Order: sequence, then C-alpha cells, then structure tokens
Amino acid sequence: MPTIPERIAFLNKIHLFSGLSDDDVKDVAEALVMEPFKNGDTIIKQGTRGETFYILYHGFVKVVRQEGKREQALANLVPQDFFGEEELFTKGARSASIVATSDGSVLALHHSKLNELLKHAPKLKPNFEVVVATHRLWRRLHFKWVRADEVVYFLARKHPIVLWRSLILPAFSLFVPGLVAAWGWFASATWIFALAFLFLLVIAGWVVWEVVDWGNDYYVVTNQRVVWVEKVVGIFDSRQESPLSTILSVGVETDMLGRILDYGHVIVRTFVGKIPFNYVSHPYHASRLVEEYWGRTKERNLSSEKEAMKTALRKRLNLPTPDETPAQPESQKFSKIRRPSVFKLFLANLFKLRLEDGDTITYRKHGFVLWQQIWLPTMILAVLFSWWVGRIISLLLNPDPLNPLIGWQEEKFVVDSLVLAIPVLSIPFHLWWLYQYVDWTNDIFMVTPDQIIDIDKKPLGTEERRAATLENILSTESERVGLLGNIFNFGTVYITVGGSKLEFQDVYDPTSVQSDIDRRRMARAAAKAASQAALERERMAEWLATYHINSEQFRREQEEQTNTNTEETE
Repeated sequence: MPTIPERIAFLNKIHLFSGLSDDDVKDVAEALVMEPFKNGDTIIKQGTRGETFYILYHGFVKVVRQEGKREQALANLVPQDFFGEEELFTKGARSASIVATSDGSVLALHHSKLNELLKHAPKLKPNFEVVVATHRLWRRLHFKWVRADEVVYFLARKHPIVLWRSLILPAFSLFVPGLVAAWGWFASATWIFALAFLFLLVIAGWVVWEVVDWGNDYYVVTNQRVVWVEKVVGIFDSRQESPLSTILSVGVETDMLGRILDYGHVIVRTFVGKIPFNYVSHPYHASRLVEEYWGRTKERNLSSEKEAMKTALRKRLNLPTPDETPAQPESQKFSKIRRPSVFKLFLANLFKLRLEDGDTITYRKHGFVLWQQIWLPTMILAVLFSWWVGRIISLLLNPDPLNPLIGWQEEKFVVDSLVLAIPVLSIPFHLWWLYQYVDWTNDIFMVTPDQIIDIDKKPLGTEERRAATLENILSTESERVGLLGNIFNFGTVYITVGGSKLEFQDVYDPTSVQSDIDRRRMARAAAKAASQAALERERMAEWLATYHINSEQFRREQEEQTNTNTEETE
C-alpha cells in the first residue's frame, strides 16, 4: 500500500494533475483508493454505468470493445495511464471494457469525490476536458497509419478561433452578391439576379473549403511519437512526425488573445526537425503531456540500455541469459480495413501533388505547371464539346426532315454527319491532352528513408534518373519565385550533394518539401549514430569482460609481487 508521499510523487508524473498546487495534489492522493486486481479480471465492463475513475498504478491492462459477436482490442495501457474518466462527465455507459493482462493494482476515485476535488481545484477540469476531447475525436477518426502497438494519448485540432478568422473575409464578401441583387432589383433584370446567385454559390463554396481545411489538420501524441497531420483535400497530404526519443525540448508560445482564450503554439524540437502544434487549446497542458511521455521514453531507453549492456557482458563472459522476460502487453489487433478499389485509388491520386506509400514520399510538380501544359488542348476540347452539344440541341429544337439528328432515310439508318465528325475530330486533341498529363505525372521527386530521387521521363521516350543518399546531402534550400509562385505556393527545393545540386522544381509548398528532406536526412544520421553507439557498447563490454576475466590473475600477480618485495626487505 503506497503512502501519501509516494502517491503524491506518482501523481506529479501524470499530466492530468499538472498545474495543481501541492495542497490540491495532496487532496487527490488522499481521495484515491487502492484496488488490486488479478490477471484476467474485468475492471470496467462495457455498457455499465460509469461512476469511478482509475489510474493504473502497477501491472498492465487492455482496452477492448465488443462489436456484435466480435471483440476488438483498442489499446494496451501501462502504469501512469488512466481510464474511466469520460463517463464521469457524460453520465453515459462505459464505451469499452478494461481487462487485466497481469496482476497489478489501480488507484480509484469515485464520482462524488471527483466533484469535490473539481470545486477546490478548478485547473483540474480543463485537464480532463483535453483527455475527453481526445477520446471522442479518436473514436471518429482512427488513422490507418497508427501502428498496432501504439496508444493515442493526445489528439487535437486547431482552436476554433483560427476558423473564425478565416471566415471573416468570406463574411464581408457577402456584400458583393447583396449589391448585385440590389442592382438586379432596380434594373428588373433576371440575369443580374442569376449573377448574384452565382456569387453566393462561390462564397458558400469558399466557406465550405475553409471549414474542411480547418478540420483536416490534427496534432497527435502517442506512446511512441509526436505527429502533425496536414491535409488539403485532393492536393496535399502531409504527416510530419518524430519519435519521442528524439525530442530535445518542448516550448509554448502564446499572445495576449491566446492567453485570454487559452490557446497557443506548442513547439516540439527534435533531432530530426521541429514539430509545431499551432493554435491548440490548453497549450500548457498539451506541452506537459508531451513532456510526460518524453520522460517515460527516456526512462524506458535508459532501462533498455542497461539491459543491453548486461546482455552484451553475459555474452562476452559466456554466462547464460535469463529465460524470464518481463510480461509485455498484448499487441493490439485492428479490424480488417477494406482497401479501396483500383479505380477509386486512381481518382483519389489523379491530381494529387504529394503521395505517401509506406516510408516513401512522392512529389509531383504543381497543378499550375500541369495547367500550362494542358490549357490549349483543354480549351480546344471544350470548344469542340460545346459545338457538339449545341449541334445536338439545335437539331432537337429545330428538326429538319432532310437532315435529322437520328432517323431513317431511303430505308437507311442515318446520323447527322457533324455529330459524328466532331468526336472523331477531337481524338487527336484527347491524345494531346493525355500526353501532356502523362508527361506531368512522369516528372516526379521521391524521398525514401535512405535517398532522394529525381525522375524525368518523357512518354514513349527517354528517362533520366538522378539519386543521392541522404547522408551525402550538405544543405537544402527552398524558394518561391515571382507573383504566381507566392500566390499558388509553389517553387523549387535545391539540394546540395557534394559538388552538384539536385532540384525539386515547381513543387507545392517547397518549405514543407525541404522539411521532409531535412527530417529524413537527420533521422538517417540519428540511426547511424545509434548503430555506432551499439558498436561502442559492444567494444566497452569487451573491455569490461576482459578486465573481469583477467582481474583474478592480476590480483594474484599483485599479491606475489607484494610478497616478493616483503621478503627482499626482510
């Protein structure tokens, strides 16, 4: 049974109680009740009424959800994790079961006690709100890239103030269709009202775009990494991430309005770049959450390093390795995800500028470059199509017995020659358009875990491929040139490799592309440093083992030398 000081020290490691005074933490520690459990026990049962909040003090548990006859494993929890908090605020039934996977114990807090603590410690409620919001959002999303052994601890969007700011300009733009409609009223012209309606549709589309764009950015903290997910529908899909073990520092930046509305930027600096959590709610709590799991990772890595050194020494000394291994939580199992059809994948990636396939990121040139290549055949095809549709409508509205759209003449089936000729005439322009599109898709830039690749291929022609390993990169630079480059956010990334340069030309958001390359390069360097550290550990183990093996001989030789010196002296 842990004492109150031990409980306080335990609670101070958990972000849920960050920002509380010492007296408030002591009150929480005194209110908690220790409850042991056995392997296989059900601590929380799905569907029951939730009245207790639990903190895992010792042992392992898993989160499972029953969906019909199938049981789905959602997460594995370790000491310092907590569960059962959401139902205390929603008054709903438990959404999942908590089953013990080892012997252990939890610290339990009843709903009535929690209400008393919330009155005395108002800072506790926002901390719970962050956790509850994470659980609700995660149930809706379930990112496919989250691995089976990961637990999502933090998931958030940008603060709503960002959305409201982006909607200011569309709101003021409503004056335009209003003025046009007033003009149509006074002029009694129907076409002016149609123009006003068109303006209104454009503004409505603008608003929908801003809302969707705001809702597509997410910040994630798992038990293994920090992740920033950014997406522009149909154009850009980015996931910047860094392992928790690579974190160097965590900082918070806020302005006056941010301090009033409780939002700000959480800056996570790592060996492999910077992961910014921009405009997140409760930024100080979010930063302490990252720091907690960063601290857990450091403790785990230190323990792993010690075990690795012990294992290396045992091998050098030819000692048996203990068979007993610490109990590990069961790995998560996710339900089988339906893969989209090839046709859907083709449509999804038809004009996408950034594609991810495993650990490989592929960039295409900006859509403006594509438009420069296809605008002429597109315009010609549009004119031909309009001519074709106009011809059909004309023949339908003004039928000519001597020249019907479709009919019988002299016991022969006939179709208007122009209606048939225009599609045939458009075939070369379709091929021209297709050639330009394929030419655009063939100019790609790739970043893999170990190299960068620039591929330039002409349809039915030659292919030029340039590649460089990440460790040979000396520097990177990105730039957007000209008014169009700044308006449409495209430019060139220059990668210096030895005495030459590779250029990722006309890519969307060149600063993000540069960041992708720099993170991969630094991650590669970190992996190489880890490999060198492992070799150094083996070498040190060899030295220690050699010393241990020869220490007895050295001791005997030293004793013999001492005895010899003593005899000579006598």
